[in-house]
Formats: sequence, C-alpha cells, structure tokens
Amino acid sequence: MNMKPFDIKTIPVNYFFSEPLYIDDEFVLASQEMPFTEEFRNALTEWQFDTVQSNGEPQASYQEDSQQAKKKDKQFFLNDSTKLAEAKVYYTNFQHFANDIFTRAANKNRISYETVAEKIREVCEEIKNNRRFLLQIQKDVSSDDDFLAAHAVKSTIISIIIGNYLKLPAHRLIELGVAALMHEIGMVKLPSNIIQTKTELSQKDRATLMLHPMIGFEMLKSFGFPMSINAATLEHHERENASGYPHKLTGDKIGLYGKIIAVACSYEAITSKRPHKDARDGYEGITDLLRNDGKQYDEAIVRALVFSLSIYPIGQFVMLSNGSKGHVVDINPSDPRFPVVQLLDEKTPDGQNKIIETSPTGIYIRAPLANEDIET
Repeated sequence: MNMKPFDIKTIPVNYFFSEPLYIDDEFVLASQEMPFTEEFRNALTEWQFDTVQSNGEPQASYQEDSQQAKKKDKQFFLNDSTKLAEAKVYYTNFQHFANDIFTRAANKNRISYETVAEKIREVCEEIKNNRRFLLQIQKDVSSDDDFLAAHAVKSTIISIIIGNYLKLPAHRLIELGVAALMHEIGMVKLPSNIIQTKTELSQKDRATLMLHPMIGFEMLKSFGFPMSINAATLEHHERENASGYPHKLTGDKIGLYGKIIAVACSYEAITSKRPHKDARDGYEGITDLLRNDGKQYDEAIVRALVFSLSIYPIGQFVMLSNGSKGHVVDINPSDPRFPVVQLLDEKTPDGQNKIIETSPTGIYIRAPLANEDIET
C-alpha cells in the first residue's frame, strides 16, 4: 500500500486520521470515525508496536459535516470500538507469535514448552477479559498468506473458550491451549503445494497430508513437550465413530484435549477461507457440527461449543422477527438460541445503536444473514 508510517509517541491523543489507520498492510487499527486514544497507545506499546501507518493525516476534528454524521451513525459504545481495535492488535501479535513458532520448527530449531505455555497463560487471561471482542474480530482475520498461524490462533481461542465452559482448572486450560496452538505443527514438514493447493488432492497427496499428526507428535516429543499435549496433537483428527486418522480410534480411546481440538479445528475450518473453498458463516459452522453426521464428535464438546458461541455466533448478521437487521454481539449463557443483538437500524435516545436481548417471548432471530445482505 506504500502508506506513511507514524511513530505512536507523536500522535496526539484523541486525534482522528483522515483515512483508516493500520497496524500493518492488512490489519486496520482504527477507521476515520475512531480517535487515537491513550488506550490505543498503551496497548500498542505493551504489544511492542512502535509505529502505525495510514494514507491520511491526524487531525483534531472532522472538516466535513457528512463525516460528523457518519461518525455519529456508526457509534457503537466507544468503549466497545476501542476494545475491538485493541483485540485486533492483540490478535495480530498472537498470530506473529504462532508464525514464529512454526518458522522455528520448520528450520529445525528447538521450541521451548515453557515459552509457549507462558504465552497461552497470557492468552487465557485475555480471553477471560475480552472474549467477545476476540470472537467478533475473528471472522475478519485473513488467513490467505499465513494459513497455519491463522488456523492455529483461531483454533486455540475457540478451544480455550470450550475449556472454560467445561470448567477445566487453570493448568489443564494451559495444556489445552498449548496443544491447540501446536496441533498442526507437523504440517511444516509437508510440501507447501499440498497445504496450499486449490484443487482436490490426489490419493497420494492425501495420504501424505494424513501423516501430519504423527509427524507433529514426534516433533513435540523431541522438544520435550508433556505427553498429554503430544497425544492431543496425534489425536485431533480422530473421530468418535472411528472414521478419523491416523489410528481410527473410537471415542473411548481419544483424550479430552483431542476431542476439544477436533471440534474447535473443524469449526474454524468451516468458517475460514481456504485456497480451495470460501468461508461459510458462523451459523452454518455451528449447525454443521450440531448435525454431527455419523456421530463424529463428542456430543458434550459440541454442546460446549454451542453454549460458548451460541447458535448465531458473535459477529453473525441476523434478521429479527420484527423485520430489523442486526448483528450478534454477545451470547446468552442460558440459551444459545437467543443471543444479544445490536440493531443496525434503531438508536437509543443518546444516538447509540440499540442493543437487545432476544427471547422466545419477545423479539427473536428469524434467519441468519450474509455480509452482502447488509447495506453499508
């Protein structure tokens, strides 16, 4: 993009940029409607970003009334806007960490379990504090250029959220997160054309691809990772009905971490773009897993996913029973059918987008909507 870099220390607090502000060439930190706050600066400093970039310039206020109106129309609790931007920064940092781990493994450098576990401990705390913001920005994170890192990060966050629902103790939650981050590590040893192919794999290439759980198991074992984590890496493609690989285990022989990662990994794969397919939305991902064709997945884990994300996951656009359009901004922990929705066409008296709790006796979700169904 050839954008101009800006030292974060020199940007005046609460100034707006005339064009979107980027962390790098891909990730937007703030739109024209959002001020550069002290919270932004602190978060960027904490996550070791020294500069941001933009095609615009910082300014004290908008110059055009139309821009002022646009700012007011799009306001969705300033704190939430700030938190979403901070979540994107955090997500970027986490993905860079994952990419570095995979690069080290590909270059035969040793990976420290303690380093990864410490990162996951931090991620668990971030999820505890900012779960809904991390989930909301997940659908906008591209995996085109960094498939393994993007898949690992998304699967890890979903796995930890499931683990939280299952009330795993802290040390087991960290083990689960490490296993989820590392579950595809064996892929780094496979030919890149197999991983990035846009066509159906040949029988020979498919057989090669199916070796990655065993390769990953041996790699982590050689690095001195705990056996519970190594086993999860080996088992994440096993299925309850023995239809999985590499050993066609039945459900009673698959460990809990492997069962959780199987569900998280599958949900992520359904809802993310791949070289050979387009992404499907969160609602389709949830309903696919709920159908559980052939009883591939542990039903308790699928239930945990549904109650953790809701049937209409955070970020999903929806049509409501009163004809309004909205998007899901939080779950209803007691009933996944009726999440919290931000309306796109109704304001509160102070000009903020109205947020409602859907319910069986009031306004409810009539149907999911695709992004292109929403007028921008």
